[in-house]
Amino acid sequence: MEQVLSDNNLVISVDAMGGDNSPRVVVEGINLAHKNNPDIKFLMFGDEAKVSEEMKRFPQMKEYCTLTNAPESVKNEDKPSQVIRNKNTSMYMAIDAVRKGDAKAVISAGNTGALMAISKMILKTIQRIHRPAICTNIPHKNGMCVMLDLGANTECSAVNLAEFAIIGNILAKHTLGIERPRIALLNIGAEEMKGREEIHQAAKMIKSTHLDLNFIGYIEPHQIGEGYADVVVSDGFTGNIALKTMEGTARLITGLLKTSIKKSIWAKIGLPFLLPVVWTLKKSMDPRKYNGAMFVGLNGLSVKSHGGTDALGFSYAVDNASKLVRQDFVQTIRDEIEHVDLDELSQDILYDVY
Repeated sequence: MEQVLSDNNLVISVDAMGGDNSPRVVVEGINLAHKNNPDIKFLMFGDEAKVSEEMKRFPQMKEYCTLTNAPESVKNEDKPSQVIRNKNTSMYMAIDAVRKGDAKAVISAGNTGALMAISKMILKTIQRIHRPAICTNIPHKNGMCVMLDLGANTECSAVNLAEFAIIGNILAKHTLGIERPRIALLNIGAEEMKGREEIHQAAKMIKSTHLDLNFIGYIEPHQIGEGYADVVVSDGFTGNIALKTMEGTARLITGLLKTSIKKSIWAKIGLPFLLPVVWTLKKSMDPRKYNGAMFVGLNGLSVKSHGGTDALGFSYAVDNASKLVRQDFVQTIRDEIEHVDLDELSQDILYDVY
């Protein structure tokens, strides 16, 4: 295909073979995303024969997509250690396009562990940041909040959690438009003595006047949906469980609502009057709207789409990535983290404790 790169375009790199229903969902998702973002150009990496066949349904895609053949792809069952250095996979090639400067962001619906490992190896972490985190926006009753880490790091030190707080603060400002986001650490209780020692140390670090963060203390899982905080910080193990519990609860409520309506004759009679409310509830709880978790803390934007999403969900991942690219999110993190020495702050806290 003809090269479509231009300095005037926002270019996003895509792993066309990632996800449960690729490349069909990826191609359809890009087609939907381009309608809302006509200035975006895409670099797609994948099985040329399969991707080209899907693109035939959308002839106009050749105007804003460049397809590069990738001999191999990363499977869901592959271990990161098995694929991390395989330069022939669509995932590796898509990420490498960001490193080369050919694209501003990469999106994949593929193996999360592999995407994290390859992104970290190729793009490297921003100086002064010890570990990248998976982050996304979570809906609550008053709007949305930023939550991280959601699975990149099963165990975190106090320094890691403090870094996540700083990154989450920047993200909330950019994506939610909140001037001074309320930051909280996810914990098993609101009392100061509750939780593990690293959480207590992280709280002391985040409270530092040098960081100038609006830290409000600890938050319990049930308070996330109440909108108590704009940034929720946790280790990846806890955050991933909390996120999946919320997703499962949303599906449970939707399922119970459908079942209740089917079983009640009065509900069926009143359904025409309830449809606007039901439709609003369905839209607000639709997980596709919040698709596109970001690996933050890297020298490049890497976005993970849900592997089982449909075309609409993938298009939302593109939308979320494009917003952060337009706001130069990665450079903003570099600028704000440059003047923070969390290691030194950590030593001061340990000195005070012991």
